[in-house]
Amino acid sequence: MHPIIRRQTVGDILRRTAQRLPNKLAIRCGDTQWTYAEFDALVTRLAAGLAGRGVGHGDRVAVLARNSHGFAALRFALARLGAVLVPINFMLKADEVAYILRHAGARTLATDSGLAELARAAAAQGTPVADFLWLPSEDPSEPAPGMASFFELAACTAALPEPTLQSTDLLQIVYTSGTESAPKGAMLTHDAVLWQYVSCCINAEVAEHDVALHALPLYHCAQLDVFFGPAIYIGSENHITSQPTPDNLLRLMAERGVTSFFAPPTVWIALLRSPLFDQTDLSRLAKGYYGASIMPVEVMKEIARRLPNVRLWNLYGQTEIAPLATMLGPDDQLRKPGSAGRAVLNVETRVVDDELRDVAVGEVGEIVHRSPHLMLGYLNDPERTAAAFTGDWFHSGDLGVIDDEGYISVVDRKKDMIKTGGENVASREVEEMIYRLPQVSEVAVVGLPDPKWVEAVTAVVVLKDGHELTEAELIAHCTAHMAHFKAPKRVIFTDALPKNPSGKLLKRQLRQAHAA
Repeated sequence: MHPIIRRQTVGDILRRTAQRLPNKLAIRCGDTQWTYAEFDALVTRLAAGLAGRGVGHGDRVAVLARNSHGFAALRFALARLGAVLVPINFMLKADEVAYILRHAGARTLATDSGLAELARAAAAQGTPVADFLWLPSEDPSEPAPGMASFFELAACTAALPEPTLQSTDLLQIVYTSGTESAPKGAMLTHDAVLWQYVSCCINAEVAEHDVALHALPLYHCAQLDVFFGPAIYIGSENHITSQPTPDNLLRLMAERGVTSFFAPPTVWIALLRSPLFDQTDLSRLAKGYYGASIMPVEVMKEIARRLPNVRLWNLYGQTEIAPLATMLGPDDQLRKPGSAGRAVLNVETRVVDDELRDVAVGEVGEIVHRSPHLMLGYLNDPERTAAAFTGDWFHSGDLGVIDDEGYISVVDRKKDMIKTGGENVASREVEEMIYRLPQVSEVAVVGLPDPKWVEAVTAVVVLKDGHELTEAELIAHCTAHMAHFKAPKRVIFTDALPKNPSGKLLKRQLRQAHAA
């Protein structure tokens, strides 16, 4: 029997959805709309056009671009061709992009007009990039000169060569943030990502009737593979934007009748604080998802009060597990506040000590996983791969506790635990306490160097418009409700907290900015 008969790849799932739902709206981005039949046909033509430029099975194609219909089509075209996607964070500097291009061995680099200059500057730094592909953007733009045009490739009439592709082949190399060392390239196969899609559809209830808004960067595995990929697999209606600002998000939610939306807590907070929030018809919004960090309990209560029809999910994981690992569902949000939930359908999760023994209920240990979602390993890095899979479990690097019902709470990453005066303090615990103050819009707690405490618990706070709060009042509030060593020794008021394009707080920047 020929392997193609049983094949299941990311490229195959789009074709099957198009056969089931040919006339349904698949993609809308800016003024562009494609039904599933149109999307599927365009992806095949684009793949054939790429093949005509020499892109083949196993070749690495890097993408440095903002969200667009072009990005979406390229993702599936590469999968159908058997090429390997290498998505790159567009906030990186040219030398950081160049490192990834060299490390991944990418010969083709796709970009858009807004990032073309950065792409060229990075490629010129001793990388193997020999070909550029221009992608259209959400807003109309002109093709960058000297680059192959998306539209020209997508007009290809040549037949797409049938790749000798299997589900165990490499689909993508996704680079970790590299906060402590050089970025690591997590190698994920088609079947790892597809098993993860199944977990998302079941546990996060991704459904055919969803009208999903994809606003966080598609270069990030959360938006790409927890939401966009499963939505195509199941046949949802998908709206893509590159502008995750409150005004734009609220407008699109109302105009498009959005029913499903994912964002980290920082973006949910920004929506709640927008003057347009109470003027916007959000009556169709039914599913709300968050991740990257725990939703502050007070913010969760505010969402429940102001969006009473929205059911919330907390999704926890990391790049190496494609990325979903555990989930806290709607029925448990207020019953288990702050929890990351339990392992999803295709994941087995434990909290262990250094000897890989299960810790007792309430004790802190490392979160480890087994799952078909998991990566093959880190590209060209056998030492860090071996360390990550010590004892035949994947070591997340996250610290957590487990309760008597098997629900996991992430205490902190090891690097984010604050060691103050000989005591360990979990920054999230202090943040939750500060969020109880009605004047506080956002807060990040970090440890800063201190001659007495070694590290001083420090709160960096953004106040709500029109509200006032002093350092003494905030510290008094904390000391009245928690151990004194956990209370901030210092409070810094600021207008905004630094975040990456995915909305994740950049605590490293806070530590660097305020360490002096």
